[in-house]
Amino acid sequence: MYPLADDAIVPPFLQPLEVFFRMANIKSQKKRNRQNEKARIRNRAMRSELKTRTRNTMEAAAAGDADAAKAALHDVQKRIDMATSKGLLHKSTASRRKSRLAKQVAKTLG
Repeated sequence: MYPLADDAIVPPFLQPLEVFFRMANIKSQKKRNRQNEKARIRNRAMRSELKTRTRNTMEAAAAGDADAAKAALHDVQKRIDMATSKGLLHKSTASRRKSRLAKQVAKTLG
């Protein structure tokens, strides 16, 4: 997965789940395990992207750059909606996050 030294300790979230669980014998379950692993990696990347974009939005607001903050806010809200449509977030969670973020940006910009 990642090139590491032989004596390096790999954190669990970087290891494939096969390391922790026995591999299935049934063909359909093997396929399901592959699908789940792909989804897990995709979901982790999307969650990380949401956090990064949220942080960038707050940094732009803290810097006092209203135009950049509004553009970043629009972008992160769009990404939150995409995550909701893909099933990564519940729609109430998405709504709450967007609302809180918009409030924080408005408060920071004054």
